[in-house]
This record gives sequence, structure tokens and C-alpha cells, in this order.
Amino acid sequence: MQKFFLASILLMACSYMSAQKVTSYSTTQEQSWKKAQTALSGKARGKVVADVKEQSKGTRFVAFGTTFNELDWDAFNMLTRKEQDEVMYNLFSPEGDLKFTHGRVSMNANDYARAWYSCDDVDGDFALKYFNIEHDKRNIIPLARAAQKYQPNLQLFMSPWSPPVWMKINHDYPVSPSKTNKMDPRQNYLLYMDDGKLVDADEMKLLGDRKGVFPRRLATQDFFIQDPRYLQCYADMFCKFIDLYKEEGLPITKVMYQNEAYSYTPYPGCAWTAEGTLRFNNEYLAPTLAKKHPEVDLWIGTFNTNRLDYVEKILDNKTLQANIKGIGTQWECRNNLPEMRKRYPNHRFMVSESECGNGSMDWKAGEHTFFLLSDNLGNGCDEYYNWNFILKDNGISPWGWTQNALIQVDGKTRKMRYTAEYYAYKHFSHFVQEGSEMLAYAGREYSKTPVVVFKDKKGQYIVTVGNFTDAEASLAVKVSKKYLNVQAKPHSFNTYIWK
Repeated sequence: MQKFFLASILLMACSYMSAQKVTSYSTTQEQSWKKAQTALSGKARGKVVADVKEQSKGTRFVAFGTTFNELDWDAFNMLTRKEQDEVMYNLFSPEGDLKFTHGRVSMNANDYARAWYSCDDVDGDFALKYFNIEHDKRNIIPLARAAQKYQPNLQLFMSPWSPPVWMKINHDYPVSPSKTNKMDPRQNYLLYMDDGKLVDADEMKLLGDRKGVFPRRLATQDFFIQDPRYLQCYADMFCKFIDLYKEEGLPITKVMYQNEAYSYTPYPGCAWTAEGTLRFNNEYLAPTLAKKHPEVDLWIGTFNTNRLDYVEKILDNKTLQANIKGIGTQWECRNNLPEMRKRYPNHRFMVSESECGNGSMDWKAGEHTFFLLSDNLGNGCDEYYNWNFILKDNGISPWGWTQNALIQVDGKTRKMRYTAEYYAYKHFSHFVQEGSEMLAYAGREYSKTPVVVFKDKKGQYIVTVGNFTDAEASLAVKVSKKYLNVQAKPHSFNTYIWK
């Protein structure tokens, strides 16, 4: 009996000790994915940056995803069939690296299309007789289907960059003229109804440091024609697009009315006022979706401005609040997230587009992406979408901007490599899946060593730690009565898992 009792005690002790073991994964510039073992401790051996109680609750995560663009399709087709399967397995398979379950598509051309186009270029086609997705069938849909092969439950959300040009006051895809388009410079005055001389010279720059408020000035009129016939026709276009994608076996489950309504772009775009935004969403898009596609959720966005006063002008509208399921944020709007979450606690938030970089595809870009993932998820976003997932060379677009991707293809050798940003995503999305809760975030005061704590549906704790400094980072995370002591290597991504 005594031997049995001692054996039981020993077994319980072993089980307890086993439960305290922690699996760690680390990525540096020299080593992409190193697995190791550590253990929890009863004492902290560094500064405690997060304290999670056993009963702590937080934002329930839904999905990671990426965008299907025409230039991604071009880069993808430079690979062999075997390489293509490898890429899609790693990105979308439940057993792969990134485990993406969602995708984003645009209705009509976006800034990573080969050239500008729309689904209906017939002026005055209010009946949508000539509306079609033939362009998408040659590029976007095959790319989405390649993902669907490994993720059969793939879901899509859609937002346009620009309506067809016959629906816009400037009758062109861009909002602002530049050397990369043929828009008449005389149309500059349409944006602010003046000669533009009062505009800060840095306001329209899409590269470099955007200090202060963005945009410094807001559009004074809607670039979409505010005629009821046009507004209703545009709402009908959304539904027709959903119908045609459904026929292709690709379900669109959510829509947003506009990508970046506050970037007055040299590529396809559309400036909207707050009044125009509310009019179209409340009076046309919401009721049309409710009638024709009640299964599709309406979200508002994408907000790409740190002008909280302007965001509130839209979101404080009670009718809009009743019509939408969530709020899409990207770029500058990240600065508003803490306040927006407090002000609109009943709505979900998503990152509709991660920042896309400058074509460097280097370690520094990976560190920035790791911080963006930490900061947005830590501030309560429950969906997160990457922008381009594969590009060739430095990812140059038809309008002259270079951008980053998760996978880079050499245009001469046709060889691919996984970039630092790929591994930044892997440290999150490989482990943080639908149903995981975000429990704690070591906030922006730790921007060089961001820490986020999650708990998945299995009861496992997941801790992500970045170190963007030249020295080893020593810090601690308290979970219940135990401590995870972290010694993060300089310039590293780290994830810790235990139950």
C-alpha cells in the first residue's frame, strides 16, 4: 500500500513537472526556425512585462489571411508546379506553416494589377448587362483556387479600390495625377475645390516618414457620383460580384465599400466624404446586401487615417452601427485602435492590409511586420490580412512603387525564397488559430521587445516575443503563479508554447 502511495505521488509529480515544460521556437537572420525546450519557473529572472491571471479573458481570434493580386499570380507562375504546391501548402494547409484560412480580393483593378480595368466599362450600364469577372477568371480566381486546394473552407472578403470610371466625377481610375498615369493635372482642384497650393508638399507622399496627421486635408467632395441611380447600381455591382464568385465556388463572406478612402492616390482609388460614406452604406449597400445576400456581412472601412475625429464622425452614426459587423483598419489607423476599441466595444476589428514595405524584403522589414502583428493583435484585432504574398524581385508595381512579400522570386533565375516577413507571420499564425484568445500585450512602450500572450482552444498558452535590439533581451511573463523567463537573442522572433 505504501509503495502504491509513493508511486502515485511520484507519478503526480512527474505529470506536474511535465506540464511545466515549454516548447520554444526562434528565428534569427542566421537560423530560420530553431526548436528547443525550456521550463516555467517560480521566480522571475527579468522585468515582468505581462501578468496573466488564470481567469483572464480577452479578444477571441478568428483568422489570418492574405490577398490575391494579379502581380502575385505573375510571380507564382514563374515557379514550377512542385514549387507552386509547396507555396500553397505552406500558406494554406492546416498542416502547413502559416495556416491561412481567409483571402482578400478587389472588385475591379487595384494597385497591384497589371493595368487598370473594371468589371463593367460600359458607360451607363445601370442594368449591369455587361458586368463580368472574365478578367478575374484569368488571374485572381486561379490563384484563389490554388489556395483552395489546400484550404477547402477558404473564405473571401472583398473591397474595391475604384468604381468603374463612368461612375466617378473625374472619369478616371486614380484620384491624383502623376507621372505614372494620364490623369489631367487640371483635375487636382476637384479634391479640395481649390488650386491645391495649400496642400503640404509631403501630404501625398506614399513613401518615407508620414509624421503627424494623415491626411492633413480631407477631400471636400465625393469622387463617386452622388446620384441615386449610380449609388444603387454600385450596390447592385457588389451583389453581382458575390453571385459570380459563388458560381466559381469561391464564397465571399464580407465586404467593405472602399479601400483607403483617405489616400488620394495616383493608382486606382476613390475619395469619399463622411457624408457620402454614410449615404452609400446606410441607404444603398446595407439594404441591398440584406435583401440579396443576407449571409454576407457588411464591414466599414478600410480606415487608413489617424484622424480620430473623422473616424468618429462616421462610426458614431447609430444607423451605421446597426448595419455593420465590424471595422477594417490599416496603416495610420493603427494609432487609433486603443481609443476606437474603447469607444466601439460591440464591434469586431480587423487589419485589412498589413503595411507593404519598400521592396527591400530584408530582416528589418520582417521586424517591422512582427511589431505590426504584435501591436494590432495586442490591441484587439481578430482578423489579420497580409498584402502581397509572392512577388518577383523588388515587387515593383505599374505605378512605380516597390513592395515586400512573404515570398520573393528572382526574375532571372526563377528561384524563390521565404523572406523574414514569412517567418514573422509563422511565429503567430502557425499557433494562433480560430478560437484563441489574446490575453495580454506588453504595449507600445515595449516596441523593441513586443510581447503578446494568447491561449488557444486546447488550453495551451502561446507567447510571442520579438527582440529588435543589438543586445540579448531578458524579460519575464507571469502566467498564474509561474513565470516564463525569456532570454531572447538580438534581432530575433520567438514563440513559446505550453499547457
